[in-house]
Amino acid sequence: MRDIGEQAGVLGGSLYHHIKSKDALFVELHNAALDAAAERIARAVDAVEGGPWQRLEAACIELLEIQLDPDSVTLPMMNDFREVPPAVRLQLIARRDRFEEQFRRLVEALPLPADIDRSIYRNLLLVQLNHAGDWYREGRLTVREIGRQIAKIFRPD
Repeated sequence: MRDIGEQAGVLGGSLYHHIKSKDALFVELHNAALDAAAERIARAVDAVEGGPWQRLEAACIELLEIQLDPDSVTLPMMNDFREVPPAVRLQLIARRDRFEEQFRRLVEALPLPADIDRSIYRNLLLVQLNHAGDWYREGRLTVREIGRQIAKIFRPD
């Protein structure tokens, strides 16, 4: 907390007046990152005049843009809950589940075959998007092109 206070230009002890602990600070940062990401995705989806596949593609592209931005805090915030205490983990997961509601609604609107489980579909899609930083290398395709490819791969036409 002292290091954070120093970077922010305040005494570390003063931070405890606003933030009760490092865990509380992490939860606040996590939630702020998800709120910002959700807003960006909502704007991207709302700007689409096409149907459900085009809205899903816009959401995929936007989430990839967020996740692959070197300055993004969502990638480290979203993908490593193992290092936090169980009570904090439960808060983070609950907030992440609310974030994923956007994708739940997008997937529900898709004309998928009846034998495709929408929960599995959504989870596989989000795993691919959220872990793009593990495999993405700048060069051959742009982030937008990769987002289009992922949306196309997840379209069972």
